Amino acid sequence: MILVDLNQVMIGSLMVHLHRAQDEIDEKLVRHIVLNNLRYYRTKFKEKYGELILCNDDKEYWRREYFPNYKAGRKKDRASSPYDWDKIFTCLNKVRDELKDNFPYVSMRIPHAEADDIIAVLLMNRGEVKNIIVSSDKDFIQLHHLSDQYSPVTKELVNGHNPKTYLIEHILKGDRSDGVPNVLSSDDTFVENKRQKPIRRTTVVTLLEAMDEYDPETLYQIAKCNRDTWIRNWQRNSTLIDLTKIPEKIVINILEEYDKKVESPKKRSNLLNYFIENKLTNLIDDIQEF
Repeated sequence: MILVDLNQVMIGSLMVHLHRAQDEIDEKLVRHIVLNNLRYYRTKFKEKYGELILCNDDKEYWRREYFPNYKAGRKKDRASSPYDWDKIFTCLNKVRDELKDNFPYVSMRIPHAEADDIIAVLLMNRGEVKNIIVSSDKDFIQLHHLSDQYSPVTKELVNGHNPKTYLIEHILKGDRSDGVPNVLSSDDTFVENKRQKPIRRTTVVTLLEAMDEYDPETLYQIAKCNRDTWIRNWQRNSTLIDLTKIPEKIVINILEEYDKKVESPKKRSNLLNYFIENKLTNLIDDIQEF
């Protein structure tokens, strides 16, 4: 399996291009960048890992339903960005739909699920002997016992981490980019611009060692935290970060949709017409690479 975190890959690739070239954002530019990247990943990895599986974020996330502040700061960050994000998302969504309708890849989008959920569930339940995740997102390090990971940003494999240790440390420290505070801090820390309660590195190391023998919810004294606060915040962060905590209904929906798509694979015959209709004549000679 070549599991592509499509939203992350599309946005990341587009931002790198715009930083270098300062081109006008339009549908043609986005299509060119996305298609060339997918062709590169398929050419580079198909022999070892198999076929592309495109994993998409839904508009609604179950994590936001569970924790309303999840990724709450991203809209504010985009508002202060120099780019027209409405236009970017319009172009990205159109290209995503074109991929789903015209390309011979399994394309997954599940109500209330993120690409992270789709990738994790497929690896845990339908994974092959060799798998690779195409994403720069470090959240996937916790899955490295099931899959390799390739970063489109560094153009290298992501490695050097113990998946279990990384996951526990991630839960303890939270994830500022996703609006998840550390286990000592309140839910509204980032939305209210509060300062997080610091966790010393020595405390993190002690907790990591203790978790080999004890239930994490019993370790509040090491963290010098109120018991109820510790248990509540540990559960909050664990639910949001640990990819084994995906709700069962989401898991079932992902597996059912995947199995249905695998049983009825799409034909490659749509590709030529798609390239012609979108004036991608420069790609026709390389059509077998898609």
